[in-house]
Amino acid sequence: MANSSQTRKRARQNVSRNARNRSYRSSVRTSIKSLLKAVNAGDKEGAPIAYRQAVATIDKGAGRGLMHKNTAARLKSRLNRRVQSIAA
Repeated sequence: MANSSQTRKRARQNVSRNARNRSYRSSVRTSIKSLLKAVNAGDKEGAPIAYRQAVATIDKGAGRGLMHKNTAARLKSRLNRRVQSIAA
């Protein structure tokens, strides 16, 4: 356990931030999985809707610092290619 009051407070902050980030990261992964499920099923109407939801959660995650902006852009680009592949 930390000795100074500053390090005790920092440890408390780390626990709460870790839980919050884990929740955000989980929602990002869930939205990506639902999109991939729609793409693999060949759902031409559901995939663009799932894509918009996934992009929104990825952007929120990047804005909160869960991932780098370029990582989010790369992920969105790859997901968009998958959605476009079933539309063609």
